[in-house]
Amino acid sequence: MKYPRRTTLCFVILVIYSSQVTATLDLEAIVHPLTLREQELAGEEPPRQKRAVATSHPTAKDYTVDIEISFENASFLEPVKTYLNSLSFPIQGNDTDQAANILSVEVTTVCRPTGNEIWCSCETGYRWPREQCAHNLTCQDYGNSPVGRPCNCLKGLPPKGPFCQLQRAITLRMSVRLNVGFQEDLRNISSALFRSYKTDLETAFRKGYKILPGFESVTVTGFRPGSVVVNYEIRTTTPSPGFMHRANELVTQNLNQTYRMDDSSFQAFASNETRFFVIPEVIFEGDTVTLVCENDVASSNVSWHHVGRSADIQNGSQFWVYTTVLNNMTSVSRLTVYNITQGDAGEYICKLTLDIFEYESRKKINVTPIRIFAIDEMRVTCDSSPVSLNCCSEINVNWSAVEWKQEGEITVPGNSETESGSSCSRYTLTADGTQCPSGSAGRTAVYTCEFVSAHGARGSKNIEVTFTAVANITITPDPISVSEGQNFSIKCISDVSNYDEVYWNTSAGIKIYQRFYTTRRYPDRAESVLTVRTSTREWNGTYHCIFRYKNAYSIATKDVTVHPLPLEQSILVDPLEASVPCRGSYHFKCCVEEDEHYEVTFRVDSLSFPAAKEVHGKQVCYKFNFVANAMVSWCPKHVDVFCDFTNAANNSVRSPSMKLNLVPGENITCQDPIIGVGEPGQVIPKLCQFSHQPSSPASPVGGIVTYQCVGSQWKVKSSDCISAPLNSLLQLAQALSKSPFQDKKLPAYLKNLSVSTDKVAHEVSSSPGNLGAIISILGLLSTVPIQVNSEMMTNVLSTVNVILDKPILSTWKALQLQQTNHSSQLLESVERFSQALRSEDSTVLSICHTNVQMRGMVIKSGSPKPYKQIFAFSDSNLWGDVAIDEYHLTNLQPDSSVVTVAFPTLKTILGQDAQGKNSANSLVMTTTVSHKITTPFRISMTFKDHNSLGGKPQCVFWNFTLANYTGEWDSSGCYTKVDGDSVLCSCDHLTSFSILMSPDSPDPDSLLKVLLDIISYIGLCFSILSLAACLVVEAVVWKSVTKNRTSYMRHICIVNIAASLLVADVWFIVASTIRDHHYVLNETACVAATFFIHFFYLSVFFWMLTLGLMLFYRLVFILHDASKSVQKAIAFSLGYGCPLLISVITVGATQPQEVYTRKNACWLNWEDTKALLAFVIPALIIVVVNVTITIVVITKILRPSVGDKPNKQEKSSLFQISKSIGVLTPLLGLTWGFGLATVFQGSSAVFHIVFTLLNAFQGLFILLFGCLWDQKVQEALLKKFSLSRWSSQHSKSTSLGSSTPVFSMSSPISRRFNNLFGKTGTYNVSTPETTSSSLANTSSAYSLLN
Repeated sequence: MKYPRRTTLCFVILVIYSSQVTATLDLEAIVHPLTLREQELAGEEPPRQKRAVATSHPTAKDYTVDIEISFENASFLEPVKTYLNSLSFPIQGNDTDQAANILSVEVTTVCRPTGNEIWCSCETGYRWPREQCAHNLTCQDYGNSPVGRPCNCLKGLPPKGPFCQLQRAITLRMSVRLNVGFQEDLRNISSALFRSYKTDLETAFRKGYKILPGFESVTVTGFRPGSVVVNYEIRTTTPSPGFMHRANELVTQNLNQTYRMDDSSFQAFASNETRFFVIPEVIFEGDTVTLVCENDVASSNVSWHHVGRSADIQNGSQFWVYTTVLNNMTSVSRLTVYNITQGDAGEYICKLTLDIFEYESRKKINVTPIRIFAIDEMRVTCDSSPVSLNCCSEINVNWSAVEWKQEGEITVPGNSETESGSSCSRYTLTADGTQCPSGSAGRTAVYTCEFVSAHGARGSKNIEVTFTAVANITITPDPISVSEGQNFSIKCISDVSNYDEVYWNTSAGIKIYQRFYTTRRYPDRAESVLTVRTSTREWNGTYHCIFRYKNAYSIATKDVTVHPLPLEQSILVDPLEASVPCRGSYHFKCCVEEDEHYEVTFRVDSLSFPAAKEVHGKQVCYKFNFVANAMVSWCPKHVDVFCDFTNAANNSVRSPSMKLNLVPGENITCQDPIIGVGEPGQVIPKLCQFSHQPSSPASPVGGIVTYQCVGSQWKVKSSDCISAPLNSLLQLAQALSKSPFQDKKLPAYLKNLSVSTDKVAHEVSSSPGNLGAIISILGLLSTVPIQVNSEMMTNVLSTVNVILDKPILSTWKALQLQQTNHSSQLLESVERFSQALRSEDSTVLSICHTNVQMRGMVIKSGSPKPYKQIFAFSDSNLWGDVAIDEYHLTNLQPDSSVVTVAFPTLKTILGQDAQGKNSANSLVMTTTVSHKITTPFRISMTFKDHNSLGGKPQCVFWNFTLANYTGEWDSSGCYTKVDGDSVLCSCDHLTSFSILMSPDSPDPDSLLKVLLDIISYIGLCFSILSLAACLVVEAVVWKSVTKNRTSYMRHICIVNIAASLLVADVWFIVASTIRDHHYVLNETACVAATFFIHFFYLSVFFWMLTLGLMLFYRLVFILHDASKSVQKAIAFSLGYGCPLLISVITVGATQPQEVYTRKNACWLNWEDTKALLAFVIPALIIVVVNVTITIVVITKILRPSVGDKPNKQEKSSLFQISKSIGVLTPLLGLTWGFGLATVFQGSSAVFHIVFTLLNAFQGLFILLFGCLWDQKVQEALLKKFSLSRWSSQHSKSTSLGSSTPVFSMSSPISRRFNNLFGKTGTYNVSTPETTSSSLANTSSAYSLLN
């Protein structure tokens, strides 16, 4: 704006008025310029719209008017201000506009001439807007600028406004220190001291700070130690530093000096006027982040701080701080963080300091890692089909770029595509055969998608792509042409090793069941082999070998021709066996079920004869009339007759043999046109179809009937004929087991079997053959490896229910007489079906019949419920239950089926135990799990004790591998507890369980059993303590008693005997604990216990042998003297080497077949492998050797000396023999012979008691006879305990009586090892009365025994 030259003063007043009508003002004469607006000026609140209350007038509105007034005389300014200050507001409008009221009039801006310029400054409480400061020249060195704001004065008045604006009030947080001691009452706002300080200080603060422009109030907010720091707040406009210093001086002057205020301790913290923002808003790891801090304070003294770090941020490689002042009024500070990490996240503080003022602002930032989602691995078939690789970021932001890279063994480029605004990127590639030929099949390339943010962050994800060439399939080139019954295989080879699925199907699209083919993968190829061991006509056709990889299929085709040829078992021959007079004849025939073009010849010895063909419905028979005198040159003779079938492919099959017996004919008494002739007592088997049994070619019966010639007639001895319906089902089952479509046919067949069995139940009850046929059918079908559903299992159990009905039990007994494993075969078939059972839609399985019940449960993932199934058969008065706890169920695979089947009548069918004395007398329950159990398992069962005769119930399971795989009851791994009329069983495996009753077993609470247990355990305790004491004594007296070589070797033997026996006894207790206390009979622990017991007991014997051989050596080879090291080497080799060799060979030969230990004890097996002989034979040999040595020693001792009196010498000799036998027998183990009596069944209890006593106290014998009877040991002990005088007297008193050192040997045994037997032997070598000759002998013996 241009001013007249005479103008010396210009000022702007601000007028606010309220009006209810639209104002029409004409103020051009007095206002220059005049601005009328209805919205907020910069920095002001918007005009308030007032509401009319209880009136019909329009709503009043506030208007703000800036009026510029110019004067030629500057002295007019103060009178104008005085006049304006004297006005009373509001001022009512004039007569023309009574609706308008003037609310306030204030001077805001004053312009004065300064030199050649006009300087315009703001009045107190006002300031220039930021936009005016940015676009106009400011005055220099203007005095009363607010803190940090030199823009209080502009050169010239802005022509179009806005002018100086009213400053908003702010809150200054301040503090000052009082140099007085801090008192705790200052923390309590209710205390008198607090109120006194507050009142005095606020009074002084008001007097001092009232000079501040815009001052409103001051309040003391609290006190804190150091000495006393006063916190207070001032409500005012932003003051200049000069104003603040003057105000602080006034505060100090107006405060009582007793407060000792420190005038240099004033600090001011302005309210948040700092603008703090972060670029970018979403921060990723790796971004370059800028934190900007702006403040309308002209100061560059800005510091940055991270809350998680102790020091201020300084410029460096990662952080950079740059601060500048814009237009001399705005401070801008930038903190740049390069390659930011998650560790850099947190709260940042920007602090600007000017004089006593501090401006602080905080901002918390979060750093997010770039998360890219994509499929880690992909397979791509090189078939020219486009394949897309997709990457997506977790957060959808405007990514700067998405880059795709590739590296690897093979290069297949593609095109990337990223949609705008999308968080995903797609990379499309197309691979053909030229890019990944067969040589590169299975090679891998890694594609990397990398997302780049606008600020430099990068996040990537690798996708591993395996390229697979389209497989080239080669198949067995030779044509496949086979005959029925022959085997064939087709090999299909792919030059690519990667595939998702390989399968075979027919030309009709029917898949071949998986059991018929195997597939193997090699590094450079894959192959699948279809193998058919017994081909049938169903295998005739075209087969496709299919390798599938994703949606790509590689197919090879092969035609198979199967020529008709009957299977050997399908050829029905008649007769099976026949007798023909030497001048007689017989009609032989072979029949098959189809009319094909076969060339059939009969072979009699080396002769061949053509056959005549006859057709009877579907059955075709080939006949041959045998004339004896024309075809065989001598008689009597046994001849085998066969018929050979040859088909169009020139393949042949031979029928079962027909045995022909040529007899003279004089003794023939039985004659029948169908059965033939026979001599008295002769037995002839015949197919039921060709016997007197009713049959027809359309529906032939099966089985065999046996005739016996009794007198002049053939009588039926036994009949196993199978009715026509069941025989047909049996043939279908045999064909189904070889069919390529058995999984499709089995459900319908099982249903048909159930219906048919129910219809012919009366025939089953009268014919063992029918019963055996059904069992054979179930056995065949159970081997078909497919999953069984609930409907199929229902049909199976329906069939089983029929054949286990009580009226048929007598038929079972007749069948068992012929073959004993039918019941075992049935049980095994049911177990196979149960194990294959899968439930489609239910977790609970239940099927109930009169003679069989099944219940089960499907184990779901998570925490399964305990398995508890209860079975009750009211007709049989039997019940039982099965339980498996949650712990064992959680170890099973998810969706496993646990199935229990209970049979009330099977107990009478299954065989007895191995001794033939014990039989099952309860329910038979079999529990199976569909998947293999890999962890220890335990099942608990409860049976009703149905034994009315008394006896010991024993939990057993049916072991299919025993009795030459015909099955037998076995108690291994099962533990029994009787509770009233219930028997509780706990087993560590799953199979068929029952209770085996043992009437001959002694009562567990019987006196004999209790007595043997007491003797065994007390004797073992004494034995272990005695052996430990023996080793201690030997250690104490060792140096005193081993001064010569013989004595040294003797004590070496004694120590090793004691140590071996001690270890053996400890292992015996371990083994007994495993067995006797119902712990899990862990196989590994039991095998280990058996091995060590065997080894250390043998070591005791071999060290006894070593001691005996040493005695023999010293008595016989007196002049030969081996060194101590040689003797020790021989002794240890014999004492430990031989037992180790025997033990290792024993366990190595028997444990692979799991027949090393006994079923119910941790000791060497006897029933199955006679492994016990590996202990008995060495022990008995050693006993015999030691007996021989004893005889030699006694002979030496009894050798008469010259000059002895016969009577006296004889008396002394008798004494020596008696004492030697009494001591040497337990020492050298002669009493083992007494243990032989315990081997035999029914042996007297006396033998068991004596046997247990002698062997349980072996350790005590070792201590007494091996250590304490030795004179030198006694002397060494007495000397050790300072009893030399008594020892001397004792030596003198005993020298004439002469008790020489004692050899003592022992071998432990207990009744607990069933037939493990042993005895203890000791011997004493004494000196006779002294003569010259006898003294020499005694000296030799004494030297040896020491």
